[in-house]
Amino acid sequence: MSTPYEPSFTLTPRVLARVADIAEALGRMTGQQGIPTPPALRRGTRLRTIQASLAIENNSLTLEQVTAVIAGKRVLGAPKEIQEVRNAFAAYEAMETWRPASSKDLLAAHKLLMTGLVDRPRRFRSGGVGIAQGEKIVHLAPPAQRVPGLINDLLAWLKRTDAHPLIASCVFHYELEFIHPFADGNGRMGRLWQTLILSRWKPLLAWLPVETVIRDRQAEYYAALAASDKAGQSTAFIEFLLSALLQALNEAAATDQVGDQVSDQVRALLKCLAKQPLTALACMKKLGLNHRPTFRKNYLQPAMDAGLIERTLPDKPNSSLQRYRLCLRH
Repeated sequence: MSTPYEPSFTLTPRVLARVADIAEALGRMTGQQGIPTPPALRRGTRLRTIQASLAIENNSLTLEQVTAVIAGKRVLGAPKEIQEVRNAFAAYEAMETWRPASSKDLLAAHKLLMTGLVDRPRRFRSGGVGIAQGEKIVHLAPPAQRVPGLINDLLAWLKRTDAHPLIASCVFHYELEFIHPFADGNGRMGRLWQTLILSRWKPLLAWLPVETVIRDRQAEYYAALAASDKAGQSTAFIEFLLSALLQALNEAAATDQVGDQVSDQVRALLKCLAKQPLTALACMKKLGLNHRPTFRKNYLQPAMDAGLIERTLPDKPNSSLQRYRLCLRH
């Protein structure tokens, strides 16, 4: 009897810390009764998710255009890009009916995502494939004849694993990209299926637009994939994706908290601080500002006054080591 397949990864201190941070952030968002209350995590965030996931694949439609397509309005854009939007929306809407460990459902999802875009949706690739950056091949996927067996092994692992769902979802995402089972659509399938896995753990995560963070940190996303390929295990990719999930949660919590009562400047500052605490100068640099009084008047002070951010050294406001961080403990 053969040994069941086990993907290779390491539970580093950084991975464990990120899992704890995400659990804490989820606890803040869901409140004492465990009932999510975020208007920011509804239809609008699904549209942001779709726009961002497709943008990673070079779809040029803006969020406004994506919204119009889903509303049935006429949009000036490439027919292929419009079809991608319609397909992605249908796939995310159907997500709650799928089982994460089902090969049949995985193929059904690919059909929804890729109908009208590839010749044979819902089928694994029949030829070899390599991932190129410029003229250099950076990843050579396993031979096509091995794909069905590799996917079945991966799904069987997902069904039996006792790994934390946060970690299992990241491992699955990486392994799917490594196998590259489809002729096209592998990236968007990996992101969709990770969301599906997470939604079975916490339904709130079905609506979390982590794809927007991945889009903004796209170079890190591909670097983590490459680092994991080189190491022969998915640890680097797990660390990156957990940090992206945490950032997306912090951004969503901040957006929900501020509602419609604050300026676009404060919103921009909160987004800057979603990943980590920063100095005032670092915030200004991210925001493209050079004038400190403007930053303090329109960004920093309103956010402080609203209790949305706080100093890391509250007793030393003028310290050179002073940084600012999100204050979400309301």
